[in-house]
Amino acid sequence: MSEQAKPASRLERTLGAVERIGNRLPDPAMLFVGLLVLVWVLSALLSGLDFGLTDPRNGEPLRVSNQLSGSAMAAFLSAMVKNFAHFHPVGVVLVAMLGIGVAEHTGFINAGLRALLSVTAKVLLTPTLIAVGILSHTAADAGYVLVIPLGGVIFYAAGRHPLAGIAAAFAGVSGGFSASFVPAALDPMLQGISQAGAHILDSSVQLNPLNNYFFTASSAVLVIAVGWWLTDKIVEPRLRATALDGDLSDLPSMQPLEAGERRALRGALVAMLLGIGGLILSTLPESSAWRGPNGSLAEGGAPLMRSIVPLIFLLFLLPGVVYGIMAGTVKSSRDVIEGMSKAMTGMAYYLVIMFFIAQFVYAFAQSNLGVLLALEGAAVLKALALPAPVTIVGIILLTGVINLFVGSASAKWALLAPIFVPMLMQLGISPDLAQAAYRVGDSTTNIITPLMPYFPLVVVFCQRYVKNAGIGTVAAMMLPYSVTLLVLWSAFLLLYWSLGMPLGLQASYTYPG
Repeated sequence: MSEQAKPASRLERTLGAVERIGNRLPDPAMLFVGLLVLVWVLSALLSGLDFGLTDPRNGEPLRVSNQLSGSAMAAFLSAMVKNFAHFHPVGVVLVAMLGIGVAEHTGFINAGLRALLSVTAKVLLTPTLIAVGILSHTAADAGYVLVIPLGGVIFYAAGRHPLAGIAAAFAGVSGGFSASFVPAALDPMLQGISQAGAHILDSSVQLNPLNNYFFTASSAVLVIAVGWWLTDKIVEPRLRATALDGDLSDLPSMQPLEAGERRALRGALVAMLLGIGGLILSTLPESSAWRGPNGSLAEGGAPLMRSIVPLIFLLFLLPGVVYGIMAGTVKSSRDVIEGMSKAMTGMAYYLVIMFFIAQFVYAFAQSNLGVLLALEGAAVLKALALPAPVTIVGIILLTGVINLFVGSASAKWALLAPIFVPMLMQLGISPDLAQAAYRVGDSTTNIITPLMPYFPLVVVFCQRYVKNAGIGTVAAMMLPYSVTLLVLWSAFLLLYWSLGMPLGLQASYTYPG
């Protein structure tokens, strides 16, 4: 007598419904066409209304701009090419993929992963991948184009479901966006906005750029632990029923490296280490060209921070070519160009989606609908006058909701800080704590919104293994991470606060403090 199938749990049924509904949505490109039309219509309907709100960017009354007016449509058409050509995720992805494509085509990535898997305990694969995703925050958006696709390759090579690897990496890179062992450019960026918001009430407030560092470093441990458990116990078991039907012919297996491959890998790694060493040496002098106006390597305007993606291109191109020459997979320059061309071929669908996303983002920003959503939500929260811990949770939840529509962390905080920071200061809560609450909400819902510019890229990565993967597939994979992190990370912040553990350098919980 055959064993009866175990009935699906409520969670499995819920995630299955999310996947089915999400995958029934129009193609992502057409979804953004629909959203663009919706922005046009809403902006026209709301353009004549007075909301009684002040735009924090210019101090003037907030008005929704009608994007169906003649002048707005003319501006939209004249900016269409620029919107796409200058859309930040497009350049980031394509430049990085040129170098990665060569490294993959020559076999360097394949050999490197096989060598890595041979010395990594299988049980530690998930937490290691999430930790690497968190560490990628120091390299701007590099984690999206480097760590997430490698997550799928690594899991496949280890005999596990590749979509689970993509999910774990996505959780570390984006779901744990504000968790970091190493300071990143986002820290001083948010600190500057928080300080400007505090100056509305008290011009003497000075915040340290690492005012949240101890909390974000501790949060990294939480994100790894939560992501590890969810990947191995919830996400991957559910994915076992998802068949792989993509082109898997060029993916690595667990076969041991041959002598020639080992020799070529050693040569490639030496080339990579020499490149990294040369880069480090060039940053050491105080007069280094890599440093920003204030002499820092990590400040937002520093050439080093602006060059992260080109450096990734070079640091994969160089060892990829060296490996190919030594292994015999590169016999002429045409082989290098073929690797780049092959990588760009795989990006064709992504480019189509990015074209429409760029137009939507432009129209949404010009309409002021995102500003209206943020300010109305903040006004409601302020009017409720809830106890301080409840207000902190309210800020996290409101930020998480706004994050579904407005992707940029700095742009959202620039809108919310002038309201939240002074409001909480009047309740005796410091700008440091307000910023920490914002960072929790800003991180946890990144991974479930198709409006996040890199979300379609994750869909493309999944389609490499499962041809019919869509928005619903990724949303259902990531929903357990999003909800669990939102709840546990919020609770962690409240516990951290109640224990009086330091948020960061020169930070406090109270104002004045």
